[in-house]
Amino acid sequence: MADGTQHDRWYTAADLAGLPGLPSSDRRIHSRAERESWQRRQRERGKGFEYSFSSLPPVTQAVLLLRDRPAPLAARRRNTLAPSEAHLRSVWQRYEAAKQSMKDMAAMRLQTLDTVASLVRGGTSLMDARQIVADQLQREGVRGGSAASIARWMQDVAQADRKDWLALLLPHYSGRTSTAEIEPEAWELFKADYLRQEQPTASSCYDRLERIAAARGWELPSLKTFTRRIIRELPRAVRVLAREGEEALAKTYPAQERDRSMLEALDGVNADGHRWDINVRFPDGSIGRPCILGWQDLGTGKLLAWRLGDNENSDMVRLSFGDMLRAYGVPGSVYLDNGRAFASKWMTGGTPNRYRFKIREEDPTGLITTLVGADNVHWVTPYHGQAKPIERMWRDFCDRIAKHPAFAGAYVGNSVANKPENYGSRVVEWAEFERVVTSEIHAHNARTGRQLKSCAGRSFDATFAASYARIIVRKVSDEQLRLLLLAAEAVKADPITGSVHLAGNRYWTEALSEHAGRKLVLRIDPWHLQGVAHVYALDGTYIAAAECTAAVGFADVNAAREHARGKKQYKRAAKDMLAAERLMDAASVAAQLPDMTPPDAVAAGVLAPVFGLHAKKPEPAPARATGSEGPSALDLLMFERAQRMKENQL
Repeated sequence: MADGTQHDRWYTAADLAGLPGLPSSDRRIHSRAERESWQRRQRERGKGFEYSFSSLPPVTQAVLLLRDRPAPLAARRRNTLAPSEAHLRSVWQRYEAAKQSMKDMAAMRLQTLDTVASLVRGGTSLMDARQIVADQLQREGVRGGSAASIARWMQDVAQADRKDWLALLLPHYSGRTSTAEIEPEAWELFKADYLRQEQPTASSCYDRLERIAAARGWELPSLKTFTRRIIRELPRAVRVLAREGEEALAKTYPAQERDRSMLEALDGVNADGHRWDINVRFPDGSIGRPCILGWQDLGTGKLLAWRLGDNENSDMVRLSFGDMLRAYGVPGSVYLDNGRAFASKWMTGGTPNRYRFKIREEDPTGLITTLVGADNVHWVTPYHGQAKPIERMWRDFCDRIAKHPAFAGAYVGNSVANKPENYGSRVVEWAEFERVVTSEIHAHNARTGRQLKSCAGRSFDATFAASYARIIVRKVSDEQLRLLLLAAEAVKADPITGSVHLAGNRYWTEALSEHAGRKLVLRIDPWHLQGVAHVYALDGTYIAAAECTAAVGFADVNAAREHARGKKQYKRAAKDMLAAERLMDAASVAAQLPDMTPPDAVAAGVLAPVFGLHAKKPEPAPARATGSEGPSALDLLMFERAQRMKENQL
């Protein structure tokens, strides 16, 4: 193409082939030029001819004018350099934050440019390719899919890498950004009403605000404006905390996923208690829901030891922990529930917890602390089931044991609103309850197909056995097992004989004479208080085994505990009944009596005069010689006035 103005330019047949209004091959271009006598000249370089712009058809001239029109200086400057790294980071951040509909539109634009490029590679001119694709987009109902739009999209990605085209083609339309104005005080009132734990609906808050606005003379936008602003300006965490509380907020934070596959058997155990949803008749004849306290191996998921009872207490913790030590050995670390049964100083004395912030020197070292070590006793988050894997096992027990066919009719449901229709129709005997629970726990440990990483489809029993065979087990001696017996509060030996007393039972042996008047610790089987008690010094030194010499107390600690509980319940019941009958004291009654006021004056239906009260009745006049006595002048005046009043009333 020669230099000069547009009308002075010359084009070869190759330049013109395929343009609108012209043939698509060089040979046919030459034939048409010969037939229509186009103005031509010899090419300055090479063979052949060049044809003048003025000889071309009008449609071709228009295309050439649009195609060869020089771009604005700013546009040429924008496309000469590739987008900067900062700009690309910005557009990708904008792409990530965009809605899916906007991302779909960017993908459609990218596909459009790919189609145009394919047509051009196939021999179609760029402008024809744009028009062909634009026509197809319009037939498909794509909004804004014109040839000019395609040209702008190509301009947007010019000089950019192909991998960044998707973000660069994202539409710049941001939607509606203007919002109706809300009176600042009205907005604060709406927030104060809406962000309450009673969780009022937005519509009820808006209705109350409308009544206030009517009195204040405010103009309120629609309810939708308020709800959109709540969602836009208040993060979800703030809304959940204000309307549902801290516990609901904690649930919105993803739980930590912990990998236990690297733990071997007894590397760590976790313990917790669970109350069954079953009505059971205890050995003493009372009826209630029993508890289970268990120890689960962390690495393999097997339930190693458990005890059943009426309530979770330190005795169950001690005995179940002893069962685990006797059967398997000492664990490397323990993860305990924050209940008071585990926090007993006889179990975990020497380690701080939420009930024991200060450790005193005279406090005995707890059993678990002694065997495991203070650094290996861990307290899980209170009231947070996700912190203990054993909670997952309790959920299985709620389905597979609490709803066992042997307990049909005794299941009471896990909440007041979730009770079966046959609720309370049966009570399970304690012996039957123990038998079924023990059998089902063994079945739980033996069930195959476990999804735990360390199990890989095996049962908890098989996984634990394989790991147990590879580790070094720390077993406890008979002397250490004595620590698992009941630990009473430090008792003081008799200052003369050295004997000690527990729950009304007296224990003595000759070795206690050397400890007369000192504080000692007794450990004994909780189910046989009248047996042998093992006596220790406060520092844990074993003294001797003392026989029960005066079996005058209760049969066991549970009986003593039941008696104390019954007495406390009796006193509480009496106080509750008194409080129910006497809801007010005398001062409250006196305060309720209203002050008496004089009654209002009563209006008469008819008023009548009273004669003779306005003045002293005159003395009788002396007898006259002539005439007779008649009414006085005052009487006549009063009579006339009474007559007029009567006439007025009529």
